[in-house]
Amino acid sequence: MALTSNRIGKIGERIRDFRLQRGLSQGDIEQRTGLLRCYLSRVENGHTTPSLQTLNKIARALEMPLANFFAEPAGSGDGALPTLTDEAVTFLTQVRRYASALNDADRQAILAMIKRMAYMETPHT
Repeated sequence: MALTSNRIGKIGERIRDFRLQRGLSQGDIEQRTGLLRCYLSRVENGHTTPSLQTLNKIARALEMPLANFFAEPAGSGDGALPTLTDEAVTFLTQVRRYASALNDADRQAILAMIKRMAYMETPHT
């Protein structure tokens, strides 16, 4: 799945939300990253698309994993859960068994990887 301008704008909104949740100003992020406050404002308002390297700087300044910018917020989606096959239930049971040993950042990274794989344009083999 390609990042549409709507999804890119959402990253800016997520940056602002995470920043405000931590009680930080754009000036605080400027000091922690070296990025100009006016640039941060343009990113948060969806006028500028940050590079992955820039997003990583912002994530470190917010003391959070980079994957949090891309994870779907809780409660998103249409609410309808798909019907699972026996094979899918077996797979999810195995994932559940090993997931308890992972930290939150690793779980988020794996979820992001699964989402990318699920939306690849070429078929899986």
